[in-house]
Amino acid sequence: MNNIGLLILRVGFSSFLITHGYPKFMKMLNGDFGFADPIGIGQVPSLVLSTIAELICPVLIIIGFKTKWMSLPVIINMSVAGFIVHASDSFDTKEKALLFLIGFVAIAILGGGKYGVDRD
Repeated sequence: MNNIGLLILRVGFSSFLITHGYPKFMKMLNGDFGFADPIGIGQVPSLVLSTIAELICPVLIIIGFKTKWMSLPVIINMSVAGFIVHASDSFDTKEKALLFLIGFVAIAILGGGKYGVDRD
């Protein structure tokens, strides 16, 4: 049952996160690269890295490919969102980023389980 739980955790959190990454991807395809620059690396790199963390990594996590490694960009992204971008916002505003952070930390620690490409 642990592996089924890991599958549900992996697919559930990743599926919800993709709904945040897909609009960013579409924004890039439309040539709109305006985005926040919370850590001072520039708007374009921030958008690209955020899109990778919220779209590409979750897709790979869903299929169970390098699950622990693919969780790291998501963890970094959600840490920046929760603790830097929304630092002065109310808890209600930063709650979503923190929930994603907790979920993907658990995925990084536990791995993907046997129902994934890597079967770890």
